[in-house]
Amino acid sequence: MSYAEFPGLDHTVVTAHLDHTGFPQDVLDRYQRLIRDADRALDDAQVPRDGRRRWIIPGRIEVLGKHVDYAGGRSLLCTVERGIVLVAAPRDDRRVVLRDAKRRESTVVDLDATAAATQASLPWSIYPRTVVNRLARNFDQQLIGADIAISSSLPPAAGVSSSSALVVGLTLALSALSRLPDTERWREQLAMRTALAGYVGAMENGLDFGALTGERGVGTLGGAQDQTAILCCAPGKLDVFGWSPVRHEREVVWPAGYAFVIAVSGVVAAKTGAARDRYNRVARTAHHLVHAWNAAGGTARTLADVCREAAGGEPTGEAPEELLRVARNAGTAEFTAAQLEARVRQFVDESWVHVPAAADALDAGRLDSFAEVVARSQHGAELALENQITETVRLCSLARELGAVASSAFGAGFGGSVWAMLPDAHAERFASRWRDRYVKLFPNVAHRAQVFTTHPSAPAFEAV
Repeated sequence: MSYAEFPGLDHTVVTAHLDHTGFPQDVLDRYQRLIRDADRALDDAQVPRDGRRRWIIPGRIEVLGKHVDYAGGRSLLCTVERGIVLVAAPRDDRRVVLRDAKRRESTVVDLDATAAATQASLPWSIYPRTVVNRLARNFDQQLIGADIAISSSLPPAAGVSSSSALVVGLTLALSALSRLPDTERWREQLAMRTALAGYVGAMENGLDFGALTGERGVGTLGGAQDQTAILCCAPGKLDVFGWSPVRHEREVVWPAGYAFVIAVSGVVAAKTGAARDRYNRVARTAHHLVHAWNAAGGTARTLADVCREAAGGEPTGEAPEELLRVARNAGTAEFTAAQLEARVRQFVDESWVHVPAAADALDAGRLDSFAEVVARSQHGAELALENQITETVRLCSLARELGAVASSAFGAGFGGSVWAMLPDAHAERFASRWRDRYVKLFPNVAHRAQVFTTHPSAPAFEAV
């Protein structure tokens, strides 16, 4: 597998000729079909072909780094060979019209209207509304209207970041059509792709980003992990990122001859309603621990800051005893002392033990060591995060039973997907057996469960 050279993280604008990306033929064919579908949706709406621009936005795998980004921890990430395509053209009015090429659905955001004026009948309308409102707030009159069609090969609400891919894609398309990267404010605040990733993450959680003030987000208390992977991960590699702020720490070459096999559980990992509340509860444990530490005299902004203050520097791998003591004394009706202590240990292990150890193991070609680290990370999620469900836990154990090198659930949890590592030669047969075993155990989700094979792919780019 080979990929064309993609620009580094200091480039916020990345362009590539689709035929020259080095994508495997099946990946190239899939993206070309998605582009045709999106173009056809604009054709049907009688949008002129002149002036259309096209973006490829991949999904992502959180290899390790469970629920750490919003708390300032560390993650091991890559993109996948599936994604969404956006085809966009400028309008001569102040409306953003977004069309789903597959579902034949559309939503409209008026740049001059209040947020409530957006057509809210579609569940996904919150994402374009969030992007438009934030860009309009931060860049005012520079933003122009657009016709945008999307087409996707990502399973929705499956933990592969289809919603964040949409937010990233809309940000790239609208900012490009409006020439926002040419503005002084953009150059001052978003000069690097890591900064842009942090900003798009702030779009979703509604927080300020430097001088770019916050706006109501999508209702989740997440960080910038998904957006960073989509924008910044290198082709054919896994990348280590630290958080708050986003910083690229390391890249590791993915072993030649190996694939990721992704099993979509069929249990929707939606970030709305009760599912969103469960996700946010996990995030609030980190915020609660920061508050408790600062009440005892600390000055921390994130849970990672708390760990450093408690350890007198970078933790060495053991959760600092002083922090554990604070956690034990911080129990409430919502969070027991045991839950808070377990969360501290999980966060320290994931950020300072599991992610570095996994990167080291892959660098050294020690796949047995990599597998051991992954297993410990998954066990920590099951015990401390309480975000694993019977289906994802069973998918992990089935993968190991069927011969996977390593396997872990990823994403927000409470549904979603599981990755497994396999030699390329065995991946397709494994995928079929894995799905068959799974749906026999959980026939109620068989109609939504799917399995596909992928490799670490390229970051988001404009196809020219």
